[in-house]
Amino acid sequence: MEGLTVPALEADPRGLTTAQVAERVAAGRVNTVPERSSRSLGAIIRANVLTWFNGLIGTLFVVMLVVGPVQDALFGFVVVFNALIGIVQEWRAKRTLDALAIVGEARPRVLRDGTEVQIAAADLVVDDLVLLGAGEKIPVDGVAVDLAAVDLVTTAESALEVDESLLTGEADPVLKRPGDELLSGSFAVAGTGAMLVTRVGSDAHAARLASEAREFSLVKSELRDGINRIIKFLTYLLVPAGILQVIVQSRVAGGVRAGISRSVAGIVPMVPEGLVLLTSVAFAVGVVRLGRQQCLVQQLPAIEGLARVDTVCLDKTGTLTEGGMRLAEIRPVGPIPDEQVREVLGALGAVDTRPNATMAAVIEACPAPKSWHARDVAPFSSARKWSGAEFANSRGTWLLGAPDVLGAGTAAAAQAQQLGASGLRVLMLASRSGPLNSVVLNGADLSDVEPVALIAFEQRVRPDAAPTLAYFERQAVTLKVISGDNAVSVGAVVAGLGLPGAEHPVDARSLPEQDGPFAAAVEGNSVFGRVTPRQKQRMVEALKAGGHTVAMTGDGVNDVLALKSADIGVAMGSGSGAARAVAEIVLLDERFATLPAVVAEGRRVVGNVERVSNLFLVKSFESFLLVVLTGIARLPYPFLPRHTSLIGALTIGTPAFFLALAPNTARARTGFVRRVLRFAVPAGLVSGAASFASYSVARLEPGAGLEVEQTSAMVTLFAVSLWVLMLVARPFAWWKALLVATMTAAFLLVALLPLGRRVFDLHFGTWQQTATALAVAGCAAVALELLWRFGHGRSPSGKPGDVHGVSG
Repeated sequence: MEGLTVPALEADPRGLTTAQVAERVAAGRVNTVPERSSRSLGAIIRANVLTWFNGLIGTLFVVMLVVGPVQDALFGFVVVFNALIGIVQEWRAKRTLDALAIVGEARPRVLRDGTEVQIAAADLVVDDLVLLGAGEKIPVDGVAVDLAAVDLVTTAESALEVDESLLTGEADPVLKRPGDELLSGSFAVAGTGAMLVTRVGSDAHAARLASEAREFSLVKSELRDGINRIIKFLTYLLVPAGILQVIVQSRVAGGVRAGISRSVAGIVPMVPEGLVLLTSVAFAVGVVRLGRQQCLVQQLPAIEGLARVDTVCLDKTGTLTEGGMRLAEIRPVGPIPDEQVREVLGALGAVDTRPNATMAAVIEACPAPKSWHARDVAPFSSARKWSGAEFANSRGTWLLGAPDVLGAGTAAAAQAQQLGASGLRVLMLASRSGPLNSVVLNGADLSDVEPVALIAFEQRVRPDAAPTLAYFERQAVTLKVISGDNAVSVGAVVAGLGLPGAEHPVDARSLPEQDGPFAAAVEGNSVFGRVTPRQKQRMVEALKAGGHTVAMTGDGVNDVLALKSADIGVAMGSGSGAARAVAEIVLLDERFATLPAVVAEGRRVVGNVERVSNLFLVKSFESFLLVVLTGIARLPYPFLPRHTSLIGALTIGTPAFFLALAPNTARARTGFVRRVLRFAVPAGLVSGAASFASYSVARLEPGAGLEVEQTSAMVTLFAVSLWVLMLVARPFAWWKALLVATMTAAFLLVALLPLGRRVFDLHFGTWQQTATALAVAGCAAVALELLWRFGHGRSPSGKPGDVHGVSG
């Protein structure tokens, strides 16, 4: 921000007054931010109603209401019903997202009327004084100001380090001094500070960040893109086939009304109108289900990404272990006694206004001494692995951090290694003879630092950690624990949870710099300690480059880069605002055990959408072939719209709704379009050929009228479609068998009752004709079974069965 000067705060160093806030709100200088949910009610209605296919079906619906009986217009009512279902389900999902977003959103701290308060980001106004601490994202644009100017703390504590890597790509945190520009999209990684707001709403980077945070990954959705490609392909088939259908049927069907009716009967089934509906319904139901488990899905496509995850990277602290800690032991390693060590620790805790879990345990166990005043402060940084302070009145300079950083190569560091092997988290207290300012920056010389004491902390392992890790192992999901803690300590904790490979933890400082060896080391090991934030990101990127779909879980500011780089970022609800902002999934209730349910929901959605896609597309290709064959033979189309509506409802629409919401635990694979078309195209052609064969055989019977011929074709098509349903529904469970039996009973009820036969214009001939129709269907079923078993029904293990490798 060139030429920007520090605004004067002398007039009102305690922030804005209520009247000043109201004045800025009235002037429109408030931080109006985009909605967090996907779209408004109006947009949801438009998306579910105003589609190309709905326009086509709606036009044909109106035509049939004019020229034919209402039974032949049933397909239009189905489309209206489907649209209503889609609107209701997506609206439910939107309300769930909105409610959870309010719970999970970061609330900036501001000074107003001389008091620190938390407000919604949307309530920030220009000239607000925002307080910042480690882990908090910068919500709007502004300039850094001196905390001492508002009489909050000493100047020594206002050392604010900001990570701008999400904006600039620069790896190192930037020390912000009064007058420096602060941009939304960056986040504080160390220290404390204050910011005067200069730009809000659409004028700030925050507006773009809100959009980018939801879209930075999974902009390309294989499921969505695949369905769009299939629909585009079917459109190319629909246009010429529709023209052929209209021309032929208007000439051979025996009248204008009959010609229109049979033309519509051939065109409507080619349109997979329910496929897009069921896809959006499946995603919306997934959002609602996860919402009930206090899981906020910040991007709908994240549900699809979850289904493809084969590697989960875990941060230990806050994920496998609970956030809180307990100071377990103080072990002096120098001449300073235990009492003085506690006094120093209390002083270090007192100058940390934004303590992390470790420092909170220190503060709880070591009261702050009187008359200790900090002259300079180095806040904790994940990159340098230590914090420190220089105190006035000759009380010295003290550092608290990783033993293998502060005491590298010393006997005290070796003791810390042994202590950490029991699973304790160990820090070192060290003294320095010189001032602090020469060692504040990363990479500083620590050769004159003297170890004083080892401080051991007891970490509480989450009770649900072990069963959750076991679940992922059963699901063939690889786990990688990457932590900033000592590798031996991390390995000891994880080994107790039964993770394979935990007995060989790797110190990340020993990892090679070259990309190839680095990626091989990450691939071949399970537990890593002393990992810097940049290394976490690099590990995730290496796994992705190796062909893995990676989820990253974390809660701290040191996890932000890795969360953003992962295919799916999962943040804990009580974690830093920066972590929650870039994650696609936020576990609001902090339960690590929710993660298997999140992954399972993604698998259910994607696996079931692929499953039901086969049903809709088999119908489309079957109708296309029938249109072509009857057009070439110049025959009346064998079905009326009411026939295709009945078969579609019993073998596609109703079963697909239940199948789309069924359990499904198999990991999704790439190649959605190829797999679906590889079955749907030949199966559709087999179904269409069988129907045309039955129709043609019936025409050879002396005295058989068109009504009998079309009924024979309908019996064959229903039987074949029912077999396709049974193939797609595999492996069978009791409820699937009940579903198929119910659909069969419904068709038999229509066929046996006089009212059903009259409404759907069914005219059965001799029993030999019905037997012939069923025999043709049996031959088609055999062909479909062979197609499934030997061409398309092999699971990833190579065994015949479910084409998608999904469960019942």
